[in-house]
Order: sequence, then C-alpha cells, then structure tokens
Amino acid sequence: MIQNVRLGWSVAILSFSCSTFAETVKLLELDWSSQRVLTHVLADILESKNVKTEIIAIPSTPQWMYLSTGKADIQVEVWEGSMGPQYQSLLDKALIEEGGTHKAKTREEWWYPDYVEALCPGLPDWKALEKCHAIFAEPGEQFGTFYTGPWEKPDNARIRALQLNFKVVVLPDGDSINQKIHQYVSKKKPLLIFNWTPNWVESTYPGSFVEFPPYSAECEKDPKWGMNDKYPWDCGNPTGGWLKIAVSSGLKDRSHCAYKAVQKFQLTNSDVALAAALVDINKLDVPSAAKEWMVQRNDYVRQVQQDIDCR
Repeated sequence: MIQNVRLGWSVAILSFSCSTFAETVKLLELDWSSQRVLTHVLADILESKNVKTEIIAIPSTPQWMYLSTGKADIQVEVWEGSMGPQYQSLLDKALIEEGGTHKAKTREEWWYPDYVEALCPGLPDWKALEKCHAIFAEPGEQFGTFYTGPWEKPDNARIRALQLNFKVVVLPDGDSINQKIHQYVSKKKPLLIFNWTPNWVESTYPGSFVEFPPYSAECEKDPKWGMNDKYPWDCGNPTGGWLKIAVSSGLKDRSHCAYKAVQKFQLTNSDVALAAALVDINKLDVPSAAKEWMVQRNDYVRQVQQDIDCR
C-alpha cells in the first residue's frame, strides 16, 4: 500500500514536471519589421531547445496588457524613446520583468530626406521649421504635416510646447511609414516623418533627424524645465537610447529555459537593421526573413544555442 502511494506521488510529480516544461511560451509580434523578424528568430531558437512557442500578432498599443497579465511572455524590442515610460511603470510595479538589454543603441525622432535641407535652410536645427512649415503642408492646409506611427510618442505635446505650425497624422503601422518614405522620396517631395535607428532607411535614403532641444527626464513632467515654462515636452527624444526585451513576471518560473534564452539574445545595431532590410528592402515575408537572418548570422545563432543552459 505504501509503495503504491509512493508510486502515485512519483507519477504525479513526473506528470507535473513534464507539463510545466511543455508549457507554451508566447511571443508578441508587433507592427514594425525588425521586431516581427526577430520575434520569429527567437521562437526558432527556443524551438531548437525543445521549448514550445506561440507567436501572437497584435498592434503595439495592447502589448503591455498582454505582458502584464501573462497573456504573452516576451516582447523582443522595447524602444526607450517610444515605450520607455510605460515599460518603466510596469517594471516598478513588478508586473513585468526586464529580460535583457540589447547592445544596440537607438534613436527615434522626426526625420527628413537630405534634399529637404535646400528647401528649408537651417535644418537640422528645429527652429528652421518655424519659417518653412508651409513646404510640408498638404494642398489646402495651413499647417505642415508630420507623419508618425501608432506608437506612444509626445508629438502633439512637443508641437504645443515649441509652438510649431504642424499637425500630426498617425499612420497605422511601420509598413505605412515605409510606403510614405518611398512615395515622397521618389518624387523629391518635402517630407517630415517619424523614423528610427537602427533601421533600413539609413542605408537607402540619405537624411537627417531634426535636432530639438536635448532630452531630459524633467522635460517630460516639469513645465518649468526648458524654454516653455507653461508646457512639458519642449525637447527632443533620447539619443543613444536603450533597446530592451520585456518578459512576463511569470516566465522565469514557467520556463527557465526560455528565460535563459532571452538573457542571451543580445543584438547589435547591424543585427536589427538587417532584420528590417530583409522585409522592407528585399521584400521577404517575415518567416522567410527570419530564416535568412539566421543564415547570415549563423555563428551568432549557434553561439546563443550553445550558451543556453536548460538544465
């Protein structure tokens, strides 16, 4: 009888261990090319270590709800400029964890093609926009147009604080931004649009970021900081920003192997730019781009696989 009880407990423990190891790790695929490709790359690496994965494709906005409630486990590209405040808020509340910090350094800012400087003397200094906003206006409009994507950016607050004669037009995703850049550059049409680095654009179309007053954390919250003492955000976005991986607070307990893999998955600027270019320039679909990325970064992928300790 005692032996049967012990056997029963042994079977139960073994069953629990196997089901825990077999839990599916859920990765978020968002709405810009490099993030989508690198999500598939990490999923392939996890599968190679016998970790079951599921990729959930959603827009950027609900990512925090998914991560903080455990509906998803991993987001491979958290950018400081557009996602830093929400990321830090959830981190402080222990609703998510930092999975790791990439080697890449980032910048997200208003950007223009190089031919625009001849039409707007004084660029990249932001003050030049005060005099030449009209060249960025659509027909019949009195305000210049700044195009951006569906990410958490303070562009309207900056326009108000710096008293710029611009309006913000929000495009639905990264693909729409790419199409807008291709369309305007092909016609040499004045363009002011949200861009970021690392990205494919810098290797294809010469251009520059607008240089706003330098970023400071006080600029976000304290109206007394900076040139406008009535409103916050009279500054640019961070330069040399971080790029992190966010994970759910329960990932470490549910999949030690996946948690270790995330910590080893550290990418450079060229790694991220390649992921974007394979889709946006080479026109590969996302799964094919992920496979090609792994071929071109074969030594790195092998090293990551070797370094992951799933014991």
